[in-house]
Amino acid sequence: MQATAEQRGKGRIRLANEADILHAAERVFARAGYAGATMADIAACAGIPKSNLHYYFGTKRDIYRAVLTHILALWLAPADSIREDNDPRTALAGYIDAKMALTASHPDASRVFACEVLHGAAEIGDILRTDLRLLVERKAAVIERWIAEGRMAPVDPRHLFFTIWAATQTYADFETQVCAVLDLPALESADISRAAAHVKTLLLRGCGLA
Repeated sequence: MQATAEQRGKGRIRLANEADILHAAERVFARAGYAGATMADIAACAGIPKSNLHYYFGTKRDIYRAVLTHILALWLAPADSIREDNDPRTALAGYIDAKMALTASHPDASRVFACEVLHGAAEIGDILRTDLRLLVERKAAVIERWIAEGRMAPVDPRHLFFTIWAATQTYADFETQVCAVLDLPALESADISRAAAHVKTLLLRGCGLA
């Protein structure tokens, strides 16, 4: 049965409300950690009554898993540019740019993800071993074909991904350290652009794609 206009409208409202809650939860979890965060904190950050929060998410664990699932979806999407019919330099540069853009636009998401992994990935270990692993294997196969065709220098594709993740996400996860060394109050868009250019130059040269 086709949904009515009213049902579609309610569905859009629900999705928008859930997005606002997840954004607020990212902020709270990034600052307090899972153990320190409370449903009351998340509701306050989202600007809604606690009862409304429970309408969308029954428990703190429910919202935490939703936040992590959303973060992983964001992190996985940029890899779409790494496909066999694409130019290696264009694809990898685009992937790095996308990762740096996510670092700039979703720094709290990166910190929540990093904290989860540092504590053993109890909530998303299954996703890392399935969805993430399968994605990396598929994209590594593309890079291996590029190498075999002489389109880029021989590199270990899986470790290339680790290097890209480390080089891009550090600007969110360790922003305080970066700002201290650069003597900046905060990273602005120009600082992120400069960092992205550096990371691309360094990694593309290492892949023989300068």
